[in-house]
Amino acid sequence: QVQVMESGGGSVQAGGSLRLSCAVSGHPYNRCMGWFRQTPGKGREGVAVINDDGTTKYSRPVTDRFAISQDNGKSTVYLQMNDLRPDDSAVYYCAVECAWDERFALLPSNFGYWGQGTQVTVSS
Repeated sequence: QVQVMESGGGSVQAGGSLRLSCAVSGHPYNRCMGWFRQTPGKGREGVAVINDDGTTKYSRPVTDRFAISQDNGKSTVYLQMNDLRPDDSAVYYCAVECAWDERFALLPSNFGYWGQGTQVTVSS
């Protein structure tokens, strides 16, 4: 059974930084991992994903501010978030196991297992 657990959310002022972590246990088909976020009334949107071979893809709003990485064992994925803005406030979800295609890499429907989410709040 695959389990996904996020940690590291919290509150920060605009311009600050946070680092999210996501631990994956069990045996997913692959170690393609991603971060997504959702605000009330909106659909879940892709933020950053990393493939088994280290290829990454970012959404346009976070490019050059966020960085996704994995540990050597590929059991943990991180999201370093810098220069945070109020519109980055959301529940952030981690996901694992995807069918990699760069065209669709940021689509939530591309991922198989999900965590419960962690809240990030950025105040102005």
